[in-house]
Amino acid sequence: MTTAPLPELPEMPTARPAGRPFAPPEELAAVRPLARIPLADGSPGWLVTGFAAARAVTSDPRFSNRMELQRLVLPRAGMPDRMPPAPPGMFLQTDPPEHTRYRRLLAGRFTVRRMRLLTEGVERTVAEHLDAMERAGGTADLVAAYAQPIPALVICEILGVPTEDHDRFQENTRAFNDPAATAEEMGRAMQELAGYLRDLVNAKRAAPTDDILSELTDSDLTEEELVNVATLLLGAGLDTTANMIALGTYALLRHPDQLAVMRDDPEAVDGGVEELMRYLSIAHTGQRAALEDVELEGHMVKEGDIVALSMAAANRDPERFPDPDRLDLRREAPGHIGFGHGVHQCLGQQLARVEMRAAFPALLRRFPDLRLAVPEEEVPLRSDSDIYGVDRLPVAWGPEGAGR
Repeated sequence: MTTAPLPELPEMPTARPAGRPFAPPEELAAVRPLARIPLADGSPGWLVTGFAAARAVTSDPRFSNRMELQRLVLPRAGMPDRMPPAPPGMFLQTDPPEHTRYRRLLAGRFTVRRMRLLTEGVERTVAEHLDAMERAGGTADLVAAYAQPIPALVICEILGVPTEDHDRFQENTRAFNDPAATAEEMGRAMQELAGYLRDLVNAKRAAPTDDILSELTDSDLTEEELVNVATLLLGAGLDTTANMIALGTYALLRHPDQLAVMRDDPEAVDGGVEELMRYLSIAHTGQRAALEDVELEGHMVKEGDIVALSMAAANRDPERFPDPDRLDLRREAPGHIGFGHGVHQCLGQQLARVEMRAAFPALLRRFPDLRLAVPEEEVPLRSDSDIYGVDRLPVAWGPEGAGR
């Protein structure tokens, strides 16, 4: 174990480099693979920025994801420094064996084979929204017209939301994810959504249909657990995929050579989606609490210490990905941690892949002259969110000058 001092940062960096909206904060690369940072309460914490170290922490059961053990890395208005344990069913912020119980119930319902069976329906939803964009004219906000509704309708299908409730469901989810919403508006949207999901759970118990929520009503989960699991699936599968579609499109527009690869080479689509996940790392940070003393990169992390994880910096580690700051859809370097790693790796990653593999090439083939409708500096980035992305992405197609 080394006694060499680690680099220290005054706080967790969040600012993206000027003119490089897809790059992690520059300070992170300078302190790879491990540094010290103060937490929001002033106590000392750890920061992991190296790929190998990030995989080590996220796969080691001695580092806990339990909500009540965490402390804020950055101050957040209205958020207490300490949180209570996760409610029943909100299993992402629990550890095995509690986490394992829920994960085992759901894992078989999100397999590669089962998610690929959704491909035809996803492609149909994509085509319908492209048709609507085309009918509406030569400009659109890609977030509202395309990136958000596609995963929302897909999750409707998975949860078994009746067709007649789709509009209501999408309205609630839009309010839930609206960055301009006040705390009161978000609270109302969450209450409305929870109430709707509770009614849906009871309806599925009474008359099951062919969907995941109906299948889960036949398990030993309580009503509260079922509602919270459904809420979790919604939150994990909607905002993340919507931001990947929107931010991924923005990245491709900034890299026309890579846009052409995604548009014109069907064999490059699968690898291209993985490269976008690595390059963008929209779920850019995470954290764990040490359950005991653990040696990490030659340094002793003490029991109770908080370890912050920069997934964005880890996915740009040159020891793992040569020339990591270059977007290369033909890169042969699987193993990114854009979906996380270990027991908490994203449950819905196969669904997200199906949606992105359909959404990117179809959009670019339908509108081969797609372009930003505003100057780049006017694209509103979600730099203060746990999920990086864009709040709006005004785009144009057709005759040059449209939308400007």
